[in-house]
Amino acid sequence: MSKPLIGVTTYLDQARWGVWDMEAALLPARYPGLVREGGGLAVMLPPDGPEAAAAVVARLDGLVVAGGADVEPVRYGAEPDPRTGPPARARDAWELALIDAALASGTPLLGICRGMQLMNVALGGTLVQHLDGHVEAVGVIGRHAVKPVPGTLYASLVPELAEVPTYHHQAVDRLGTGLTVSAHAEDGTVEAVELAAPAWALGVQWHPEMGEDPRVMRGLVEAARARREVTVPGASGPVDALVSAPVP
Repeated sequence: MSKPLIGVTTYLDQARWGVWDMEAALLPARYPGLVREGGGLAVMLPPDGPEAAAAVVARLDGLVVAGGADVEPVRYGAEPDPRTGPPARARDAWELALIDAALASGTPLLGICRGMQLMNVALGGTLVQHLDGHVEAVGVIGRHAVKPVPGTLYASLVPELAEVPTYHHQAVDRLGTGLTVSAHAEDGTVEAVELAAPAWALGVQWHPEMGEDPRVMRGLVEAARARREVTVPGASGPVDALVSAPVP
């Protein structure tokens, strides 16, 4: 069986390479690297019109919403803090539409840093616009301990206290509808959120692609593989295994 196809969202930014200096769809190479380590096949998803999100997600086995710019506070009804970064409106609109499509279709979903924050916002939650202690220095990935909440999806993947790579100054404040906290930092900061089964939707505040532990990504890929295995031959998408059974 072919490897599950995992879409990963990208940055849209000005970039320079060779003789070129222009807007580009960017993704740190460690993201597709982590997908490969987890057993999947990565495809980049540059920002597009939100109306295309459902069609894109329908072709994927799993979705990763990557890290990046701060979520624009208007998305959760707040005024911008002076320390909040400039908005990435096209990316916000695209990724929120992808998240909505993934949740509606039951496509396994992993949000990383900004991606976790967007998951929370998509479900009606809010964000802390600035906190200290989770960025070691500008452009430097730090590390701190994350403690899983027993009985959660995250704890089933990483049951022990773990040191994780971190680089963020925003975090979850009010939880979105249906989300459960599944890990905390030592200072109490929410470090992972998830939806209850049967959904496979997990957000982590840190950057697993910058570390050596593939277990979170492996969990996404395995969920994507399991979902694909209950697809009816010739149908357009996965369905419940009971639906695929022959009628007596």
